[in-house]
Amino acid sequence: MDLQLQDKLYVVTGATSGFGRAIAESLIAEGAHVIINARRKEKLIEFQNLNPNQIEILCGDITTDATISALVNKVGERQLSGLVVNAGGPPAMSFVKSNISDWDDAYESLLRWKVKLTKELLPVLQKDQSGRIVYIESASVKQPIENLVLSNSLRLAVVGFVKTLSNEVGHTGITMNIIAPGYHNTAAMDRLFINKSETLKISKEAAKQNFEDEILAGKMGDPKDLASLACWLLSPYSKYITGQTISVDGGLIKSVFS
Repeated sequence: MDLQLQDKLYVVTGATSGFGRAIAESLIAEGAHVIINARRKEKLIEFQNLNPNQIEILCGDITTDATISALVNKVGERQLSGLVVNAGGPPAMSFVKSNISDWDDAYESLLRWKVKLTKELLPVLQKDQSGRIVYIESASVKQPIENLVLSNSLRLAVVGFVKTLSNEVGHTGITMNIIAPGYHNTAAMDRLFINKSETLKISKEAAKQNFEDEILAGKMGDPKDLASLACWLLSPYSKYITGQTISVDGGLIKSVFS
């Protein structure tokens, strides 16, 4: 299926690994032009060298105002078709083990920068009245995940702000949706495996199996499958879907409205 992304410009943050990398690769395969962001310059250059005619790079920590400003300048006056808001999460921990500084850091890493980035790039997307924003969050916004109290809490705030903003700008043709991934084969899962292995005093392999036992599909997800949904949400075909939080979880979430 041709998603009609040929030569369109997109921004993908956290683009050198995990979901960000998979989404960027899928956009490129559809013929899109992509500005990729991450903190490690060597990884960005390595990725760019694979598709030099379709990739621009911006090195920096996207949670900082300086990098957000640099990204806005990078886009400049060009027509921006879509934005993928994606970055790693906070450390795994229980509420009892957390302290106030952990909560302050989680606000910075999970919420503040997403609001700032959206505020800065929303006017750019509104120029064509057809922009798309996709936020990559977590299945924890629908069903709390053990030992992820910071993610369980602050990602819900993202859902609240995205839903509210989608109502405010829906009439302009801008759509914004959230993908809530369950357990996938990404480096980010390692911290959960390690945390569970230490808590239960079992091997890392046994901890991984413990997670997979919770999934109806019986195994970790492939980031490429999630990327196919993200690309569709970034395409013209998704114009009638906005303000939604869509689970990609292999049946992990047990609620009716998952």
